Amino acid sequence: MIILRSILFNLAFYANLVVQMIVLTPIYFLVPRKTAWFVPKNWARSNHWLLAKIVGTTFEVEGLDNIPKGAYIFAPKHQSFWDVYALLPWLDDPFFILKRELTWIPLFGWYVMKQRMVPVNRAARGKAMAAVMERTKHEMATGRQLIIYPEGTRRPPGAPPEYKYGIARLYRDLQVPVVPVAMHPGLFWPRRKFLRFPGHFKVRVLPPIEAGLDPDAFLAKLVEVTEAASDDLLVETVNANPHLPLPPTAEQRLRELAA
Repeated sequence: MIILRSILFNLAFYANLVVQMIVLTPIYFLVPRKTAWFVPKNWARSNHWLLAKIVGTTFEVEGLDNIPKGAYIFAPKHQSFWDVYALLPWLDDPFFILKRELTWIPLFGWYVMKQRMVPVNRAARGKAMAAVMERTKHEMATGRQLIIYPEGTRRPPGAPPEYKYGIARLYRDLQVPVVPVAMHPGLFWPRRKFLRFPGHFKVRVLPPIEAGLDPDAFLAKLVEVTEAASDDLLVETVNANPHLPLPPTAEQRLRELAA
């Protein structure tokens, strides 16, 4: 049944994406930019419904009162494609720094550029990277929220942390709070696999780390608070969902925590 439900969900997920992009495209490009956010946010909510109804996977978000007003960096754990879109409904006016190649994709790239995402050439140096920072500062000055995954790429649940220093540089240069987020969607929507597993998990939004710390001290605090919350949620999630097949990284981390 898990294989069948996973296949059905994946088909429904991509059909939902294509249908909504086609049907809502005229509205998306006619309304003002910020108003147009209702289209991707509605897509995210409909995916939550599909995942719950087809697979039986549900979640809840704790700590929403920790989200500040205005500009901040939103820094979630990154384990799955789920966390690319799932929390958009709870953010006012977010944006990403993303690979410029994504803006070349027909229709999708137009959606991205409508929302003034910041494209970056990963091979660029010097003036090109300075231009990216200037664009980022401009967007933040209008009260937007920058979504950054501190580890840079998807990591399996329980994997040893590998935080990149880039978020410390952004914290230093942008002078805004950073909101850490702990969660384990990778237990239910594993990276690089088509299987989806039923169950329930929590997303925990942690208190913001205010601007003004030394970058090294900031990064140490970010790792400390995020990983502590991640460990707590890993134990809690596995105990609440004993049927889950765990990746080796999660099994190893649970043994370490038990010891």
